[in-house]
Amino acid sequence: MLNSKTNRIALYVSAFFVIALVLFAFLRDNAQNISLKETTKLLENRGIKSVVFTKDYVYLKSKDTVYKIASLQVNPKMFSDYEIEVSRGSDFILYIFFAILFLSLGTFGIRWLQKKGLFFQNSNSFSGLKSSNALESNTPVEAIKSDVTFDDIGGISDVKMELEEIIDFMKNPKRYKSFGARMPRGVLLVGPPGVGKTMIAKAVAHEAGVPFFYQSGASFVQIYVGMGAKRVHELFAAAKNNSPSIIFIDEIDAVGKKRDGQRNDEREATLNQLLTEMDGFEGSSGVIVIAATNKIEVLDSALLRAGRFDRRIFVELPTKKERESILTKYLLKVPHKLDVAAVANMTVGFNGASLAALVNEAALLSLRVGDSYVTIEHFHQVKDKVMFGKKKLQMLSDKQKEYRITYQAGKVVCATFFDLPFEKLMLSNEKLTPSSDTPLIKHEIESMIKMHIAGIVACGMKYNEHASNAKVDLDDAKELLQKMLHEYGMGSSLIANAKEEEEVMQRLYEQTKTLLLSMTSIVKKVEIILNEKESITKSDVKKYIDEIL
Repeated sequence: MLNSKTNRIALYVSAFFVIALVLFAFLRDNAQNISLKETTKLLENRGIKSVVFTKDYVYLKSKDTVYKIASLQVNPKMFSDYEIEVSRGSDFILYIFFAILFLSLGTFGIRWLQKKGLFFQNSNSFSGLKSSNALESNTPVEAIKSDVTFDDIGGISDVKMELEEIIDFMKNPKRYKSFGARMPRGVLLVGPPGVGKTMIAKAVAHEAGVPFFYQSGASFVQIYVGMGAKRVHELFAAAKNNSPSIIFIDEIDAVGKKRDGQRNDEREATLNQLLTEMDGFEGSSGVIVIAATNKIEVLDSALLRAGRFDRRIFVELPTKKERESILTKYLLKVPHKLDVAAVANMTVGFNGASLAALVNEAALLSLRVGDSYVTIEHFHQVKDKVMFGKKKLQMLSDKQKEYRITYQAGKVVCATFFDLPFEKLMLSNEKLTPSSDTPLIKHEIESMIKMHIAGIVACGMKYNEHASNAKVDLDDAKELLQKMLHEYGMGSSLIANAKEEEEVMQRLYEQTKTLLLSMTSIVKKVEIILNEKESITKSDVKKYIDEIL
């Protein structure tokens, strides 16, 4: 906090800099340098009003501009037709006088403002300065003009059908009122990140032709008591004044988490205000609240009851057909020669945002290497970068590379045999297949576990040991095994024990070993290709497997 002495120091320093800037602006030499030729021309054209000689320069004043030329360059006879004024040199003393005068006046003025309570006070706060939060809270809430249409969003046919009724209501409210029907006050979009919940809300506003008020749930969470509630009130007031309109609250779980009843902090006050505002307008007001979350389980039950967010729309990860639709839209302006269905098939688990990033990365790679078109090979090369992030490749010795080749060969043969979702394996891959939340049958989970341990099995068969890079796959295998036995009840009984974990893992290990032994020739072929090209596609491995089956 500032005490009175600090205030005085800040006051004098501020005044000094202000006065210095003013003096610099008014007293600095703004004259324009000109050559002797230009000077002669100005004199011939009678464009000069007066001439001032100083020790170093001659100043020529025209109607609008002041010029200067070095005294050594001119002959005084050139100015015989003009009245010449001689300056005695520097006005330094005059400048000092003005500085003292301005400093005195500035200090007096600031002290007068301080006494009036309009500047710094000798207290623990600044009464004349508003905090950034206060300024922000006084900023009027303005609607956003949405330019997003449903045609811009691929793969949301089911969601679109759910929302068309709301769009029709906002366009033709009399039709519903005459029938005694009302629309839900709130619509909750539920889904994982990146599936396009915000774009869907903007498309609804655009299709309905109404103002769109956007706020993030985090923006309501303020450190000052009452500020969050005030922002909620201002948002709803602006929407009502511009009805029919749409309020969209993104990440509502930031402010709408369950209340534990043990505290009454700013977050709970903001949530209470939100509940009050949603109760405070009728269905006839023309305001609809759309919110988005990926954590519906943490929302307060009061938000989810009928009369508030009483309609829930689940936006899931796109299916293969929906991924094709999304990719087709993103590829419209990208020159390409590829089968969109093939790209959709290799992007299991991708959301809309990931697909957009994938297309962009493939296009950038195509430009980087000088290709005229984007091909499927570009997508293969950037897929892991989008899924897992770009990792710096480790420098492997010849021996380490041999182990790595065998490890990856075992994985890719096993993954292809069980037809797991992947398109291409790179020698540097840490993960081969994306994680999935879709329901799985027991044998499908076991196939995934076998794929994760296949590299360890292959190295054990060939070298009787394996490298530390197996940790990632081993962790995934353990996690899947525990879920299969303890969460999904897929063991010998619904409640499994630690001993059964060991028995099941050993059984899967032996089955994987038997599989790879039967395909020793294929593993060797894959090793040769990985050693030469450091990559291999699923279709190539499948071709080798089909030859012996």
